[in-house]
Amino acid sequence: MKDLVRIALLLAGGLAGLLACQLNHADTDEPVTPTPPTGGSFQATPYPWQPPAHFPDMVYDLSKNPLTYEGVQLGKTLFYDGLLSRNGTISCGFCHSPFTAFAHTDHALSHGIDDRIGTRNVPGIQNVAWSKNFFWDGGVVHLDLLPIAPIQHPDEMGDSLANVLRKVGNSGRYRPLFKAAYGTEEVTSERLLKALSQFMLTMVSANSKYDKYLRKESGGTLTDAEQRGLSLFTQHCAGCHAGPLQTDQRFRNNGLPPAPADRPADLGRYAITLRPEDRFAFRVPSLRNVQMTPPYMHDGRFQTLEQVLQHYAGGVVDSPTLDPQLKANGKTGIPLSAGEQRDLIQFLYTLTDYDFITNRQLQPN
Repeated sequence: MKDLVRIALLLAGGLAGLLACQLNHADTDEPVTPTPPTGGSFQATPYPWQPPAHFPDMVYDLSKNPLTYEGVQLGKTLFYDGLLSRNGTISCGFCHSPFTAFAHTDHALSHGIDDRIGTRNVPGIQNVAWSKNFFWDGGVVHLDLLPIAPIQHPDEMGDSLANVLRKVGNSGRYRPLFKAAYGTEEVTSERLLKALSQFMLTMVSANSKYDKYLRKESGGTLTDAEQRGLSLFTQHCAGCHAGPLQTDQRFRNNGLPPAPADRPADLGRYAITLRPEDRFAFRVPSLRNVQMTPPYMHDGRFQTLEQVLQHYAGGVVDSPTLDPQLKANGKTGIPLSAGEQRDLIQFLYTLTDYDFITNRQLQPN
């Protein structure tokens, strides 16, 4: 619980500082306009970005941060630069690898600066333009504020936003990149964070075999096992892992047994809201690319999808806050046979978007 309080305090401090000094446009409806260079107008190159037709309406307001080639390139450079950490060893890309759908599969829990281990599993990054909140407990509600938490977390990047701004501002590498993106070399938290957002907004996963199935395209024909798995998924899983995003973005208690005695109790969403009904509730993760992002659950306790389904079939623990969808007909869990579990996993594999994972534009230069 002490770790959760510390994280909350770090977030609160970072958000307050940012809002006080840089996001002075947040209370207006006007797009943020970069300061033009002296003696002329400035226009960056618009980035051609279109949302997938079968996706819902976006949450992120692109009018407040229009995508440009220069802004995306700046954000990409920052994303893969260890300069954003205290000792230069940990970048955003260290924990969010493009080859594992921007998740971190080497450790059950976050692995950061000085080989320190955090308290939660690292989720993948994808389709953030549609995200209403971030982290397992929803402690951040805007993409532009997301990087502050890992930058300032003592177990992740271990620095401060102010020091990162100083280092970036003193770097000859970044002066031309900021000028290309914003018209001047000035480095501000608003510019840095919005550039990171621009790059993350391009991380769109929408071309899996299942997407092609939904769009009735070539390559979207499901096998018999995948069809059976889809039927099981629709019946038992789609209530939480809903729609093309594969998540309803709500917070639910999925009946995990208590954490081992050597780990502090993680109360999930309750640490943010202090509402009793949110105890042990965590954000429903997207199942897109789930094949590529083990281990699973907020604490990384399951190494395989087979273990995940075995939990739902026979390991769900009842409690006052257990999600109602796991309490049907007076029984807990989702009673699937071994064969049904195999079929369901075959369907989950169709959610892997190989174009997304191998997209060179999302990889380091």
